Amino acid sequence: MSFSRMLILSICCGLGISSVSADDAPTKRKIVLVAGETAKVDKVGHHDYLAGCECLKVLLSQTDGVEAVRVNDGWPTDEATFDGAAAIVFYTDGGGKQAFLSSPERIAKLQSLVDAGIGIVMIHQAVDYPDEFVNLAKSWLGGIYQTGKSGRGHWDSEHADFPDHPVTRGVTAWKINDGWLNAIQFIDEMKGVSPLVWSGKDYVESRQGIDANIVAWTYERPNGGRSFSFTGLDAHAAWELAGMRQLVVNGVLWSAGAEIPAAGAASDIEKEKLYGMLTPRTPKPKKPTKEKKPAEKKAVPASKT
Repeated sequence: MSFSRMLILSICCGLGISSVSADDAPTKRKIVLVAGETAKVDKVGHHDYLAGCECLKVLLSQTDGVEAVRVNDGWPTDEATFDGAAAIVFYTDGGGKQAFLSSPERIAKLQSLVDAGIGIVMIHQAVDYPDEFVNLAKSWLGGIYQTGKSGRGHWDSEHADFPDHPVTRGVTAWKINDGWLNAIQFIDEMKGVSPLVWSGKDYVESRQGIDANIVAWTYERPNGGRSFSFTGLDAHAAWELAGMRQLVVNGVLWSAGAEIPAAGAASDIEKEKLYGMLTPRTPKPKKPTKEKKPAEKKAVPASKT
């Protein structure tokens, strides 16, 4: 050891300072937020995956020890972005449009991350899978939307009561008209699945115990790792709701293996900042309205004289 090194160590010891190497420094819990391609032509705020992931990045960064990284266009240009991740969030279109289903190599990469026990989160249409991926996707999430068997649509929904689970800590009541996916197709006997939120067209208020109305759930995968799915968040305005923000932030952190505080994780955001994230869009062209033809006058028969 050099004299200068010994001198520094002796000074540190004399001052009660321990020598800490860079390798000993605490590492941050890395969460990768994958935003699906946000259509350039659409209503502002609708399926704005970029803005949604940016919102999540701000919210998650309020928790000490968390590093949130945003990825655009459904998949990173460099897969090394996933290195060291504790959880990966996908907020994207579904029905086979998910970028991670676009090649066998990407599917294999995602499977390797699942096998490594990394948390997996799917938001809104990301839970919608074509028939050929049903079994694979169920092994990732515990349940999926399947065309012909599941339900979808927009309807009013009230949420006030939640089961006891780390993800529901601090979640307050909310009301919304959202775009929901329900009648989720779950694994056999729903082993490892914990329903958290229910919503159905038949009841305005959320009713627990109706499996067909489950719209949020966790899944503790049998080979290790946690998954969280939420089928709402059709529009960016939903992030205004404190209860919904709390649920999603808790769900992401839980999937990453973090301990959720009794009052829930920090999840505050100013309205101005929230809407400042919106992606500029070109409105969809309005459908031309058909001109109504004037009603033809019926001939009045001449009266008999």
